[in-house]
Amino acid sequence: MRKIAIINGHPNKDSFNFGIAEAYKEGARQSGAEVKVITIAELNFDPVLHFGYQKRMELEPDLSKAWEIIQWADHLVWIHPVWWGGLPALMKGFIDRLFLPGFAYQYRENSVWWDKLLKGKTGHIITTLDQPGWYYWLLYGRPSVNQLKKSTLEFCGVQPVKVTYVGIIRNSAEKQRVLWLQKIRELGRRQK
Repeated sequence: MRKIAIINGHPNKDSFNFGIAEAYKEGARQSGAEVKVITIAELNFDPVLHFGYQKRMELEPDLSKAWEIIQWADHLVWIHPVWWGGLPALMKGFIDRLFLPGFAYQYRENSVWWDKLLKGKTGHIITTLDQPGWYYWLLYGRPSVNQLKKSTLEFCGVQPVKVTYVGIIRNSAEKQRVLWLQKIRELGRRQK
């Protein structure tokens, strides 16, 4: 049985991202997967890495539990909107506080290389946009995807990482949203 962690990075519980997370969870459970959900907006933690990497901040209980779920999972599904080309601040703070040296990666002594401590996990980024995905990629170079996929997940050993764009969200009709949720539910069923 595949173990899937869904990490929802949208801070607004009324957002379409919550529907996406629920649809993926339903599909994955229908296929027999075990699913745990991390809703970043519900966690009680300081998202600011106050000392950078010079001094370790103790993890709040919610972050410790989130990290246990990430370690437990075989497959990490990240759901978030694109805001100003990037991740929501709360989601970025979550990553800053958890994806730490000794947790997600470890630099080798006297070397420019590092050990990827999340090897063996796969990932999927599902991101909502107010523009077509091809436009975000072509015109802007998809900065949020590069940051999360390449500079975070792959840096820590999560591979492969697939990407699904959902949009244009702004002014989308209910009929279109239903179709998107069907597509996401099917992704969950296929555990992609």
